[in-house]
Amino acid sequence: MMERIVEKLLYSSRWLLAPLYLGLSLALIALGIKFFQEAFHVFQVLLELPEDKLVLVVLSLIDIALVSSLIVMVMLSGYENFVSRLDIAAEEADKLGWLGKLDAGTLKLKVAASIVAISSIHLLKVFMDADTVPNDKILWYVVLHLTFVISAVLMAVLDRIAFSGHRGGH
Repeated sequence: MMERIVEKLLYSSRWLLAPLYLGLSLALIALGIKFFQEAFHVFQVLLELPEDKLVLVVLSLIDIALVSSLIVMVMLSGYENFVSRLDIAAEEADKLGWLGKLDAGTLKLKVAASIVAISSIHLLKVFMDADTVPNDKILWYVVLHLTFVISAVLMAVLDRIAFSGHRGGH
């Protein structure tokens, strides 16, 4: 009897994650505000802005979009994996293709790949502005980026080894 109560309580506690996933939508709002603030600022100075600075701003906008996409992916698939299935059958046309297909391991790999992509953009921004960035800082940016890349690759290899039998060998 006591065991069933404890198990039911533990299982129900997964709903404590729901406000956290909902809270991520606030981060989306904040990123959306920053995105349009930056875009508005660019259009104010567009004619005077050198091409390399414009490219840096566009890379910043891409960076915000990637982080926002990462938040949506974590929010929705995390909710589906750990809290409850999303009941969106009525709006089938709006259903995202990957929804319901990302398990926790695949989600980690997607997050790692997104971090590598975001890091790549930051590194590209550093390279575009290399004349103003000290060489030792550039070296640390490269080392950090390579750490992200190696970590993501190792996670993918370990995931493939550990779960290849569970996912049909794919």
